[in-house]
Amino acid sequence: MTIQDKSILLVITGGIAAYKALELIRLLRKDGAKVRCILTKSGEEFVTPMSVSALCEHPVYTDLFSLKDEAEMGHIRLTREADLIIIAPASADFMAKMAHGLANDLASTTLLATDEDTPILLAPAMNHRMWENKATQANVATLKKRGLTLLGPDIGDMACGEHGPGRMVEPQAILDAAKGFFFERPLAGYNILVTSGPTFEPLDPVRFIGNRSSGKQGHAIAAALHKAGADVTLVSGP
Repeated sequence: MTIQDKSILLVITGGIAAYKALELIRLLRKDGAKVRCILTKSGEEFVTPMSVSALCEHPVYTDLFSLKDEAEMGHIRLTREADLIIIAPASADFMAKMAHGLANDLASTTLLATDEDTPILLAPAMNHRMWENKATQANVATLKKRGLTLLGPDIGDMACGEHGPGRMVEPQAILDAAKGFFFERPLAGYNILVTSGPTFEPLDPVRFIGNRSSGKQGHAIAAALHKAGADVTLVSGP
């Protein structure tokens, strides 16, 4: 199951996780997709247009007022050619722009000009306090209500040395999610609970009967259900 010849528009916004976007481009291209990229000004602080262009083998779009690109209404053409738009990383600032309909750079203008039928996938990445802030959560709720798909963020160590929710999901997970937009997902709409790992049944307040389950099978089942479109809750033993 590949996304051969699908046209993907990747928007790379500012954040340390922007380096993961380079690996995402490689995975998308390896899977057969055609990738074009918009790199925001803040994104350029973390990855260069040259490195992005070399991987996607297309010019990178950065400037709303480019005489060459906008003479052809580039921000309109980019959205019309895209089968899927991925924003990775999606910064708190950029999600706020999208939620409030701002259009003050090429990326935000392009998203505002996107047809409602074009799916949009966001992979948020930011400090955990920014993610948990009420303003960000309100913007997330607005974007979800409009039908946009958010993937993540993961919980883990931050570049700033703190720990919590805010890490961008891994590029492979974004690729897997992208495939879900193009193939039938028979379990879409189902909520499934999977338990995995060892269990401990008490005999008395001190003793118990347990097992040495690794939980790998349960994790594999949860992953397969997720790929089939289900909303999966995984409870993993110690």
